[in-house]
Amino acid sequence: MEQTNTSEQAIPLSEKYMLTIREACFYFNIGDKKIRRLAEDNLGIFSVRNGNRYLVIRPKFEKFLNETSTL
Repeated sequence: MEQTNTSEQAIPLSEKYMLTIREACFYFNIGDKKIRRLAEDNLGIFSVRNGNRYLVIRPKFEKFLNETSTL
C-alpha cells in the first residue's frame, strides 16, 4: 500500500473554512486563551462546537475582527 505525503495534501490556512483554536492562533496572531474565550462567548456566531473542540469559522471571524475595535 502506498503512503501519501501529508505535506502535499495540506490545505493552506487561508483556504480553510473552519480553523481549530491552534490554527486560528497562528493565522490571526492572537493568543490561545483569547481565541478560546471568544469562541466560547460567540458560539453560533463565528464558532461551532464539535464534541469537546471549538472550531472558528474563518470568514465570519475575519468579519468580526473588521467590525470590532478592541478584543
